[in-house]
Amino acid sequence: MTRTALITGGQSGIGFGIARSLAAEGFSVAIASLPPADNPAVAGALEELGPNARYFQHDVAQVDRAAALVDTVEAELGPVTTFVCNAGVSCRIRGDMLNLVPENFDFVMDVNLRGAFFLAQEVARRMQDMETGDYRSMVFITSVNAEMVSIERSEYCLSKAGAAMMARLFSVRLAPLGIGVYELRPGIIATDMTAVVGDKYTARIEDGLVPAMRWGQPMDIGQIAVPLAKGEMAFATGAVIPVDGGLSIPRL
Repeated sequence: MTRTALITGGQSGIGFGIARSLAAEGFSVAIASLPPADNPAVAGALEELGPNARYFQHDVAQVDRAAALVDTVEAELGPVTTFVCNAGVSCRIRGDMLNLVPENFDFVMDVNLRGAFFLAQEVARRMQDMETGDYRSMVFITSVNAEMVSIERSEYCLSKAGAAMMARLFSVRLAPLGIGVYELRPGIIATDMTAVVGDKYTARIEDGLVPAMRWGQPMDIGQIAVPLAKGEMAFATGAVIPVDGGLSIPRL
């Protein structure tokens, strides 16, 4: 049976790093994201990933469309054996949390937490009924901000803290079924999302903020996702893995 990975937001950034790594290991890759199929990033991703990759336009915030998405993926690529919950948005405005307005709070939560939960729920329901000898796994991409405070991005921090608990909940619920669930916590990764603060963080990294003394790259996360998806760390289900070059290690 072909192993199929459904990756939200897999056309660019961290998601694409994971897609490339899994495709190289023989996974069929289903990318679900918001841009239209003729978007240059989507077209470029599909060209690089090869014939076993498909793109499905999908808004994670539309929770009533979760079942339809998985139906379509299954029809084209087969049952989803690995789900990578990666799609996310940053805050609309970086600023004083005392000025945060409800609509901007809801914008982040609708994608990073509410939408993520209900799509993961739909996939988990299918996985529990799946008759397959292949390992089944779920990988939640959160952030060091699940614990590290960034007061100008309070809604983002709250969404990632909630997503961290979501990963733990799914890991305990699905462990008796042999389904592995993992949380990866990226640090400062070079993506479109972080490009707006590139100069700021480059200076801070060079000043020692990240012990590894460099920006993280999407492939840093992709390389770690592979053994999780293949079941090579199965008894570590529920593990939280920082992928941050040492950023989150407490220091004096």
